[in-house]
Order: sequence, then structure tokens, then C-alpha cells
Amino acid sequence: MAVTLPDALLARYRRFSLYNSPYRAHDGGCAVDLYPGTLRDGRTTAAPSPVSGVVRETRTVRAPPKPYAPEHDYLIVIDCDGPAELEGLTARILHVEPTVSSGDRVAAGESLGTLVRAGFFAPWVDNHLHVGFRESEQNPYRASGSLPLEPGVEIEPLAWNGTGRVVATGETYAVLDAPTHPDPGSRFVGVGADSGAVLDGGLPHYDGGGLLGLEGSATGAVSLNGDRLGVLEGRTIDWDDVVVLANGEPITGLSLFCARDADFGAKLICPEVELSVGDGVDVSVRPGP
Repeated sequence: MAVTLPDALLARYRRFSLYNSPYRAHDGGCAVDLYPGTLRDGRTTAAPSPVSGVVRETRTVRAPPKPYAPEHDYLIVIDCDGPAELEGLTARILHVEPTVSSGDRVAAGESLGTLVRAGFFAPWVDNHLHVGFRESEQNPYRASGSLPLEPGVEIEPLAWNGTGRVVATGETYAVLDAPTHPDPGSRFVGVGADSGAVLDGGLPHYDGGGLLGLEGSATGAVSLNGDRLGVLEGRTIDWDDVVVLANGEPITGLSLFCARDADFGAKLICPEVELSVGDGVDVSVRPGP
């Protein structure tokens, strides 16, 4: 049985993703990344707790070595008593240097500490809380083993024809002005697949993705603007061997997620291709290599 992430929890954050991560804890959508800020708010450091409850433990853990990040991260384990959908479960939270300690009671929305970047992050990833839930008797320290998650909010799929103009850039990414959120702050949206559900994940730079907002589970091919992306099983997509192109040039891929902020737009992961604010871009997908 999937654990429902209620609106009261998700509404505290501007963006979330179940699949857009290389971290194995996300396999099958068994963890969620919660983003308090956006690409244009890189100074955001507060880490609002997704739950209320009592801190069981905090500890420092090893992270993969990366030249741009420290080799350690932090784990916060909370025994949840709210929201009601999560009562009795244990929350496992990473990427926060804690200001809370064992035995502390925390309220939902209260800051747990300072968001940090560790070796689990790719360079194009914004600061966020990584959160998984498991039964109280389960081992909270293993990376795998959390329960599958189901967003308890409606996510609107946005049609996108693959085109747009660059409105923001970083060393490894560019953000387009399309698709646009029709009513920022009111609800979560995401890039819609041809089937109408919302795409989630790193295409194709992470092992797989997801299709959110489905009625039940499904199987079959998944496509975007007629370009085949992979095969769906349940709600998890096994990406085909594909290449994402920006103006005909191969790039690392597309970052796909759910958002409710006005800055939402397609995010291209493109350290190989130089794009500047104002550039027009046409994105397509072709079979690889």
C-alpha cells in the first residue's frame, strides 16, 4: 500500500519529485524530494519539516565524493504524529544540517536546520529535503526500504510542444518560459505526456522516471509530442535508449518535476551546449545513441 502525501504537507513546498534522482531510495517512487525554493531563489536555506513528531535521532552519514560537495550529509529520523495520514510512521530526512536533537518535538513547517548540498546532488539540482517513510519497526538507516508514496493532490498536466525561450541559466542548465503555470500558487502542474499524465524524472540521465496522476496502474509506451520515451509499468517508466536534443544538439536531458510556482518552465540539463537568456529552443527526443 502506498503512503499518501497529503495536500497539507505538499503545499508547504514549491516543487516536489518522486523520481527525479539517481539515488536508489527513489526507486519505484519510494521517496520524495521537497523543494522550499526555486531555481531563482538559490539563497533559500530554511528546511521546513514535512511532519510533526518527535526526533528519534540525528546523525552524520557518508555521501558520494564529488569535487563540488562535501563527503558527508545528515540524517534526521522523526517518529510522526502528523499529518494524520502519516501518524505512526517514521520519517527519514536527508540534506539538512540539523538544529534539532534526539527527543525534540517538532511541528510541521518548523525548520529542522539548514539545507545543505552533498555528494548525492548532481550540480544542476536545487537544495531540497529528501524524505522517505517506513513502519516504525523498520530499520531507518538503510537507504532502501521506504514505502511507496502517492501524492494526495491533483497534478495538472500541461501541454508543451517542446519549444520555448530561455529565461534563466546556470553552468549546467537552462530554464525555458514554457510551459507556463496557468495559475501560480493554486495547484501543482507538470509537463504532460501524450497520454495526459504528468512526467516525473531525469530523462534520460537517471535510470527511470514516473507518470503521476494516473487512474490506477497501466502498461505500455510513453511518448512526448510523438517521440517515444520508454515503457510504463504501473506508474514507473523504464526509459528507452534515447537522446534529448536542443536545437538539434544532444544534451544531457530534461529535468521533470511537479511545481506550483510562477517560475515553472521546462528545465534543460545542458552542460554540453551553451544557451543564453533570450535564446529560442526547440526540444525533441530521438532514439540513441
